[in-house]
Amino acid sequence: MSIDPSLLAGNRKTLAGYQARHFHWQVQGQVATITLNRPERKNPLTFDSYAELRDLFHQLKWAEDVRAVVLAGEGGNFCSGGDVHEIIGPLIALKAPELLMFTRMTGELVKTMRACPQPLIAAVDGVCAGAGAILAMASDLRLGTARSKTAFLFNRVGLAGCDMGACAMLPRIVGQGRASELLYTGRSLGGEEAERWGFFNRLCTPEDLLAQAQALAAELAEGPSFANGITKTMLHQEWSMTIDQAIESEAQAQAICMLTEDFSRAYHAFVAKQRPRFEGN
Repeated sequence: MSIDPSLLAGNRKTLAGYQARHFHWQVQGQVATITLNRPERKNPLTFDSYAELRDLFHQLKWAEDVRAVVLAGEGGNFCSGGDVHEIIGPLIALKAPELLMFTRMTGELVKTMRACPQPLIAAVDGVCAGAGAILAMASDLRLGTARSKTAFLFNRVGLAGCDMGACAMLPRIVGQGRASELLYTGRSLGGEEAERWGFFNRLCTPEDLLAQAQALAAELAEGPSFANGITKTMLHQEWSMTIDQAIESEAQAQAICMLTEDFSRAYHAFVAKQRPRFEGN
């Protein structure tokens, strides 16, 4: 029995021509760059930008022309969180059902960031606060600068630190005690301290930050994208597994990867003493 491949291709997308409305979107090679572009306000999020980011990361699950993503901010800052006037103010007037709709929508953004198969690199400079800190946290890799200031500010405005998955994810990045300190106090985490704590993978100069993030993304995009997507999935799913469950799940996942053409290409390239060219299949 044969299956027409066109029947399986209905969800495939090319996103190079995507026209973003609430941030800047660019695809160069196989690397997409999302730039939050409200520099006069330190790139805050609005209801609309939350929703568009959520929808775009969902679409990335099906993108054929994007293999890695960089998330950055304009004007020397990453993201100052939810816009005080366009989000925080209106929330005061809402009732519980509408507030729950909002918090579920913002949480859905993190879910789609984690579910898209592309490695996601946050390029963090300057202010990285509130929901902006969550966007950085939800990324797979984080490059920062010494002058960056990351703060989970929720308790400063009378809210709990359990926002958009922070109580689950932040301890896995920096440890339970350090995450507790950040979420209880809302204090800023400087760039050098963030690197020591493991929040940042490395520090760059402000001038080189975006270029280094894009170069790292390009390097990852040249790798076996199907296998990288499996790695991202397993890194996320294994948080809730026992060691025995994780080992079995990885055995099954790796067996699937061994069926790919990329695995065969890598072997033949090794035998020929050549660099493998991965095509994501």
